[in-house]
Amino acid sequence: MSLRLFHRLDNAKTQYYHFKAVIVAGMGLFTDAYHLYSITPIMTMLAVALLGAAIGQLIFGRLGDLAGRKRLYGLALMLIMAGSIGCGFSIGTPKGYILGSLGFFRFLVGVGIGGDYPLSATIISEYANKRVRGTFMAAVFSMQGFGILASSVVTMTVCKIFSRIYHPSTIDPKPKEADIAWRLILMLGVIPAVLTFYWRMKMPETARYTALVENNVLQATEDMERVLDMSHCQIAEGCFLQPSQWTQPTSSYPLFSKQFFLYHGRNLLACSTTWFLLDIVFYSYPVLQSKIYFKDQLDEDTAFDAAFKIARLQAIMACSSMIPGCIAAFFLIDRIGRLIIQAVGFVLMAIVYFSIRVPYDKYRQHHPSALFIMYGLTSFFANCGPNTTTTTCHGIAGAAGKVGAIIGVLMASLGTGVTLIIWGGVCTAGMVATSMFTKETKGTSLEENE
Repeated sequence: MSLRLFHRLDNAKTQYYHFKAVIVAGMGLFTDAYHLYSITPIMTMLAVALLGAAIGQLIFGRLGDLAGRKRLYGLALMLIMAGSIGCGFSIGTPKGYILGSLGFFRFLVGVGIGGDYPLSATIISEYANKRVRGTFMAAVFSMQGFGILASSVVTMTVCKIFSRIYHPSTIDPKPKEADIAWRLILMLGVIPAVLTFYWRMKMPETARYTALVENNVLQATEDMERVLDMSHCQIAEGCFLQPSQWTQPTSSYPLFSKQFFLYHGRNLLACSTTWFLLDIVFYSYPVLQSKIYFKDQLDEDTAFDAAFKIARLQAIMACSSMIPGCIAAFFLIDRIGRLIIQAVGFVLMAIVYFSIRVPYDKYRQHHPSALFIMYGLTSFFANCGPNTTTTTCHGIAGAAGKVGAIIGVLMASLGTGVTLIIWGGVCTAGMVATSMFTKETKGTSLEENE
């Protein structure tokens, strides 16, 4: 009965609930991106959030398999909300205590973000049919771009309001004024989380988890009836088993056993390696972007004006490259496959990074617009490629990615020229890892991959 249930899931027509699930799961990544990219004025806190995200992905990825996706989905969001509010109320004197408090709550936010990543990806992949599973995943990950855009708009708005109120045109704003501004920016990130929480709690457990792990195919069938335009007779069509027979044996091998590595070792290695390499570049770029485009120009600005300029640049990049890249992946991923767009994305990123580095000073002095376009291309190829396709074995692989992100953030202090060469080499290694280890899953069901 469970195999027939999965067949109906894989071949169900795209309908309202699928889009609702995309929005609910996508709002999680929207919130995640908002928090990771709204920390521009205090970038040293980013590494703390990334460490929390790595831990959260490991813990929530495993607990999601043991206790169910739905049970953990709300908890991850609650951690994000609690951490967001805590960031805004970080207190203490002297300054070091405030940073310690902020670091703790950023870590808490990171754990929630880390928990949200594998759960969102797993839920949408288990709800989607096999024809458009990649498309739905791309739609969910596109919300990262909108989250970055939202954090940039909020930062610009807050900075403009405070600039006009306090008129810091000749002197830097007072510590109290700037202190209120960054707290407000971080706390506003709780709004999308609150709006999403109700709908997450209303979502039923995924039918695949209920049938395979909880051995309750009847409940899985009832859940499908409730959310999909499909009757009980349609789901069980052609099956004459009694409800008492609707069971599915659980997996007989534990995590990290010989059987686990036999069936999933290649996928886990491929996804973890490529995600690790991608995030070295993906998360170190925001740290360097102000140095690349503004160099020493921000030293003469007030804190509000400097934050406004950085946020404006981030918003332009999101609109011109990140979101278009995700949209392109939306149309391509189920047509030409994950393997091709991931490999091509890595190759083109490497080419652009090496091309920028060779005449970097010339670009910087005489062709700044060309420099902006080329950096935009790397962001486009990342999102129409490895940032969207690295979604197998999500908890462990995502944690590997965040370890790469921490390394990338720390690497940004090496200098622009050296970092560009390293980025190009990392992308080349990502292409090699993709070609050697990654398996194409286009058009296949989750059970076929198993």
